[in-house]
Amino acid sequence: MRKLRSVLAIGLLGIVLLISGCSSNAKSEGKPEKIRLDYAYYSPVSLVLKKFGYLEDEFKDDGIAIEWTLSQGSNKALEFLNSNSVDFGSAAGAATLISKANGAPIKNVYIANKPEWTALVKSKDSNIQSVKDLKGKKVAATLGTDPYIFLLRALDKEGVAVDDVEIVNLQHGDGATSLTNGSVDAWAGLDPHMARLEIETGAELFYRNPDFNTYGFLNVREDFAKKHPEYVQRVIKAYEKARQWILDNPEEAVKLLGEEASIPEDVARIQLERNDFTEPVPGDVQRKALIEAGKILVESDVIDSGADLEELTSNLIDPSFAEKEIEGK
Repeated sequence: MRKLRSVLAIGLLGIVLLISGCSSNAKSEGKPEKIRLDYAYYSPVSLVLKKFGYLEDEFKDDGIAIEWTLSQGSNKALEFLNSNSVDFGSAAGAATLISKANGAPIKNVYIANKPEWTALVKSKDSNIQSVKDLKGKKVAATLGTDPYIFLLRALDKEGVAVDDVEIVNLQHGDGATSLTNGSVDAWAGLDPHMARLEIETGAELFYRNPDFNTYGFLNVREDFAKKHPEYVQRVIKAYEKARQWILDNPEEAVKLLGEEASIPEDVARIQLERNDFTEPVPGDVQRKALIEAGKILVESDVIDSGADLEELTSNLIDPSFAEKEIEGK
């Protein structure tokens, strides 16, 4: 696990200097020339936001350009944040916690969704029936993401040592392919790839636990939030417009997700049905979820044993921007 921890540190830690905290009550230091964000197929709100140009409309009169980057997984979103390639990035809560523990200069300012986006998946003809059957098997997972952390928690809960399983580090789509062609025995899946395999190949979710899925975090770089707090708030305003659109237009949202992610509508429908879009303000619920995930990450030597999980989560989660935009209305 020390080797895994080193890989995670390299992948997630692009900047180790922590920048001082920020507040949504501060004044912006001028305006940014552009605002850089990611979009991701595992974040339907980001797809709606990009499709309808809500951010472009919000900042058009300011002359601020909007720049989009596709994140293939939480690990990629966090790499983009750490390398200062984006100002806002979409990532799972537990993956964000790992990045924060490694010194990433980020804050969580908004909850895009509460998903059940990961489970342990086997092929249709597999003899695997339970987590215990993974002993001696190859399991695909993307290091530093919610599916990987889900796998660690599932193994721990079922009393299977991590060293008894061969974890194969593959990006999410490649993990799905490897399960289909038999290169691995199981896969820590992620939607929409997971839903697609269910429909197209009869793949089965043999271990599910919604409570092990951490939330869909919208993270911002601390330096951006410190310099431009008013603009963070306006980004959240646009996200809120996209979130509300999904709630008001569920069937249209299925079609949009299918088009943007290039997946069939029946796959998109399953993915959306596994998402809750009703709790956008981060707070104590997310802190508790991350602390529970953090405990297994410490036990697995992914996060340093000396880390203060309470302090980490408190420094990471900043509800002030969302509270001011949403609850202040």
